[in-house]
Amino acid sequence: MATQKISQLYYITHIKNLPSILINGVLSHEEVERRRIQYEPIYDREIVETRRRRTTPDGRSLWNFANLFFQPRNAMLYRVLRHRSVDEIAVLAVNASVLQRPDSLITLGNAASEASAILPAREGKKELPQILKWINNEYWTEEMGLKRKMMAECLVPAAVPSDLIQTIYVANHETVESIRKTLSASPTQIPEIVPEPYMFFEPVRRFPITPMLTVLEGDMFFSRMQTLTVSVNTVGVMGKGLASRAKYQFPDVYVRYQDACRSKRLAMGKPYLYKRESSVEHQLADDPSSLGNANSGTWFLLFPTKRHWREQSDITGIERGLAWLRDNYREEGIRSLAMPALGCGLGRLDWRDVGPLLCRYLSDFDVPVEIYLPAEKNVPGELLGPGFLLPGSS
Repeated sequence: MATQKISQLYYITHIKNLPSILINGVLSHEEVERRRIQYEPIYDREIVETRRRRTTPDGRSLWNFANLFFQPRNAMLYRVLRHRSVDEIAVLAVNASVLQRPDSLITLGNAASEASAILPAREGKKELPQILKWINNEYWTEEMGLKRKMMAECLVPAAVPSDLIQTIYVANHETVESIRKTLSASPTQIPEIVPEPYMFFEPVRRFPITPMLTVLEGDMFFSRMQTLTVSVNTVGVMGKGLASRAKYQFPDVYVRYQDACRSKRLAMGKPYLYKRESSVEHQLADDPSSLGNANSGTWFLLFPTKRHWREQSDITGIERGLAWLRDNYREEGIRSLAMPALGCGLGRLDWRDVGPLLCRYLSDFDVPVEIYLPAEKNVPGELLGPGFLLPGSS
């Protein structure tokens, strides 16, 4: 049965609320007000009012329910983290037994959206296989509704008891220690506190090389850099790897890439910079109107690493492209840059060769630069420090 594959549901909150939650449980907005509990809000007024106005099929407001997400790494958490420091936010994992409560409801997407059906638990559980397909994606798009669907919820009337809270997830080890100090005097049992940077769209590891250059392990498409680099071939095919991800997540990038290939504006040794006017942050955040113009345009640097998609990446051509980038980034207006380990995935090049090459050229930049490690390989620690990647720099 599908419910057996969902072991936990998730509640997003400010860490200041943890002492109260561990005593009172996860409460609905209505219950918080009724009990006059002081709490630190994480949602802006617009979100709160939208949820207050939406009603369930039996006429109750969403304010009457504690809301738990099936997948916390979603557009709502992304939006929260654009307004709040990642060190302030925690995600509570709750035992999925609340799905068995006959008075629980299941929503097929963000409950605040009129497009999301709100179903009684018995009916909703029939939709869990479909919900599982939605929440197991690494990213989402708005066009097919995945952004909304990944925010599917379980609505529990009034409160979720605190003894169902199994784990507290945070972004880093520093926040773990901060919470332990905060909860040290708690009269209740403290759940396990686990750092899970991926859940919070954070790199898993960081390796500073220079004040402006950092090597990271993580998802480059969640970087806050102004310009994101996508390794491509010169024949116009985005079949696998980062290129395929870009093709489906940002279809306009694919259209511009094919045009650049046809017009020969993209060639080995000459990347093509697509100065896109819309922001990745606006695409990823739930109801992004509150984000303003922060990072208003996300640019894409289409960087050729091979001529044909069947070939191995050409490290000589990559070096020529890096030289072009070093000589032109200021004139082109690049203010910050995220770069993958060019050619190290499907291109079959070795980080031992590519890493030092990237650092040699990118360390000359006077803007922030992030280099993302290849997802397909586990790079040993001795190949990640300045001594190996930028010898003679100290």
